[in-house]
Amino acid sequence: MEIEEVIATNIRRLRNARKWTQEALAEKAQLSSRYVGAIERANVSARVSIIGRIADAFGVEPAELLKRSKPKIRG
Repeated sequence: MEIEEVIATNIRRLRNARKWTQEALAEKAQLSSRYVGAIERANVSARVSIIGRIADAFGVEPAELLKRSKPKIRG
């Protein structure tokens, strides 16, 4: 999985957990909702400063947006 996809997945997971719309996240991170949508679709590679702003909006460390999910082991 490409890093853009990892970031997209983590942003979507955190946003959905808070029941925020893309517009709500965009407002909190001072970004356009179109840009947030493009990041969530992994269509753009967000700069480090943008990842920091999104992490601040969520109240998490930026590293949280870069963590790959652990694969689920099937028995």
